Amino acid sequence: MVLRRPTLLPVIALLAPLLAVFLAVPAPPATAAVWSPRPADYPGTVTQRDLAIPMSDGTVLRGDLTLPADADGAAVPGRWPVVVTITAYNKSAQAAGGGLAGSDPTYLVERGYAQLTVDARGTGSSEGTWCAFCTREDTDSGEVVTWAVEQPWSNGSTAMSGPSYMGIDQIFAAASHPKGLKAIFPQVPAADVYRDVVASGGQVDVGFIPLWMGLVTGTGVIPPAVTAGDPRSGLTALAQHLGAIGSFTAPMLLNALGGQDQAYDGDFYAQRSPINVVDEVQVPTFLVSGEYDLFQRGTPLLFERLQQHGVPVRMVTGPWNHLQASAGDGLAEAGHGSLQELQLRWFDHWVKGVPDPRLDDPRDFAPITYYEQGTGAWRTANRWVDPADVRATSLPLAGSAAPGRPGTLGTAPTTAGRSTVLPVPVSGLCSRSSDQWTAGLLSELELLNGACFEDNRVNDTSSTLFETSPLTQTLPVLGPIDARLYVSSNTGDGMLSVGVSDVAPDGSVRRLTGGWQVISMRSLDTDRTRYLDGKVLQPYHPFTQASVSLAKPGQVVPVDVEVFPTGAALQPGHRLRLSVQAFDVPHLAPTLPQLPGVLTALTLHSSAAYPSALVLPTRGRQAGSPR
Repeated sequence: MVLRRPTLLPVIALLAPLLAVFLAVPAPPATAAVWSPRPADYPGTVTQRDLAIPMSDGTVLRGDLTLPADADGAAVPGRWPVVVTITAYNKSAQAAGGGLAGSDPTYLVERGYAQLTVDARGTGSSEGTWCAFCTREDTDSGEVVTWAVEQPWSNGSTAMSGPSYMGIDQIFAAASHPKGLKAIFPQVPAADVYRDVVASGGQVDVGFIPLWMGLVTGTGVIPPAVTAGDPRSGLTALAQHLGAIGSFTAPMLLNALGGQDQAYDGDFYAQRSPINVVDEVQVPTFLVSGEYDLFQRGTPLLFERLQQHGVPVRMVTGPWNHLQASAGDGLAEAGHGSLQELQLRWFDHWVKGVPDPRLDDPRDFAPITYYEQGTGAWRTANRWVDPADVRATSLPLAGSAAPGRPGTLGTAPTTAGRSTVLPVPVSGLCSRSSDQWTAGLLSELELLNGACFEDNRVNDTSSTLFETSPLTQTLPVLGPIDARLYVSSNTGDGMLSVGVSDVAPDGSVRRLTGGWQVISMRSLDTDRTRYLDGKVLQPYHPFTQASVSLAKPGQVVPVDVEVFPTGAALQPGHRLRLSVQAFDVPHLAPTLPQLPGVLTALTLHSSAAYPSALVLPTRGRQAGSPR
């Protein structure tokens, strides 16, 4: 697969100073492809900038409205279904940001839609203080959609679109049931922000979170363009944005790294997690997910909950990092059309009421379409973890791994094995993880050798490894993975950074996915843990301060490491590799209280008494064949 890079030079220019600072079912029949996009109805578009959108508390948000235009560039009279996008990245700067903003709205507008792009509270040209999905901002989302549907250029129907932050906003808006909202199209939205991205496994994400907060802050202090038309509003917005740096952004980062309240899960993150409101979403939802995305874990969880509640939902999951999935780069290769075409099809059907029997029929357009690592095929599934199709396959660890000599995976231990995991502070740097957790920015800027992202051999030299024998038949996997590891350390703490990889006969190593877990935060919430065939498949850790429990020095304890979900099929002759490290740089860093406990070697135990194992969700071969 050849992926085209999104055009991001303007955004990269904005980020440069910040970087310096923050150093199954059968495949759908061929008839599914009969649908084709309709041509444009209008020759152009015209944009009205910085419309005032009053919120119920008196704060004024600002939005740009794009309407269909005639050949002379004049707005075509009429009422249109409105596509709403709410962004925290400054709508004016974002317009030059290429794929970061998602699809070009011109495509839909020329086909009879209006596009309203709004700066979230405390960002861009909007007044207020940014608070990243706080209750007030979530209320704003619903009020913006309601305002849009009541305007003279609206026909009374709305939809929402956009990736990442803009995708998360869609979930919160839809959950409030605003008048006129008919469908949403979130790309790469989070579900549970603490576990998805803020503190994977209990350590703070220092790869993405400072970068993201710096992007919002940096674009927020650009003097608002609205100043000329409404000086008071523009100056008020700029002053409020500057104030947020000291009242929200910096304190949050320092609080988390200092091991204070925001280093742990709780009300702060629960309020900001779409999974806690998604049961209220009732409108048809199309999700785009990436297998190397920041929200690799979360987007499928939203899909599951929507499907469980009978909401019309589809999800396409591809081999994309965050920037690629946001741009829809390579999406057409899934077989359903480009990002713009998919949005047109989804909105035409659910917003305009255009009949589309194939879209309605899961036999023609399966609920899930995913890229299968290992074969490069696109496959389909009816459910994310389907007990009728997926079984739990447990691969025990055996032997004592040593540098250059992996232990075995998939063979029951006959003797007690002890393997040392050394605390190497650069572990993770030369791996796909480093690109994933900087949102794909490292590969975009070419800051690391691209081979680091395609071949994990260099990174694995600092890993403790376990491998299967060469496979004799295909091993298909779809869903989350659990690594249950029995470990001990001299401090009673430490970080387990786990990678699951495909080792080809030529020795190249392709990382499929990874997972992380702080030993002292290993407590398991069994009620919220996912089991399959009686085995833990997706552990759920409370990650609260009250759940922290240091082991005794040298005490062997079981730790379930949640390995983020993937879709893959390892081929005959290949090996499945489990790698274990004590760091994942630049992704994660310990908080100050954790620091003394992580600077130590770990001992990994594998024996009948300490049955360390990797549990995979493996599909039956009756699963969707290649598209």
